[in-house]
Amino acid sequence: MAFVAVGSIGLVRSQSLPAPVNQSEPMDGGLITIESDSQSADNVTGVVTASGNVRIVYPARGMVATSRQAQYFSREGRLVLSGDVDVIQDDGSTLRAERVTYNLDDERAVAVPSEGAQVRSTMILRPDQPAKTPLTP
Repeated sequence: MAFVAVGSIGLVRSQSLPAPVNQSEPMDGGLITIESDSQSADNVTGVVTASGNVRIVYPARGMVATSRQAQYFSREGRLVLSGDVDVIQDDGSTLRAERVTYNLDDERAVAVPSEGAQVRSTMILRPDQPAKTPLTP
């Protein structure tokens, strides 16, 4: 896996990404922009941690996510959002949970609620398109 730092903490994923659907789309590949109150990166473990008012924008997936903390495990290609996680996709699909673990390599997400609560997701279903769940490209 190869990643390139962009700006404060922006990650460009250079493998396993589909090509843009048409040429009018930006050629940013897997650019992920992370904004937060504080961020740290550990080059030994390959873990990037963002804390406080985290906002992640993932244009290639049409996704914006917010949480209290995010950890990106670059060696495993895994993003873990925790604390009041909200994921919104361009088509209006949403996911709300206490913790969401997203594996970028196989594009799978697991959402876990806070104790005594439930995960909530909404999806926009259209008969002419296959169903997409939050975090599905």
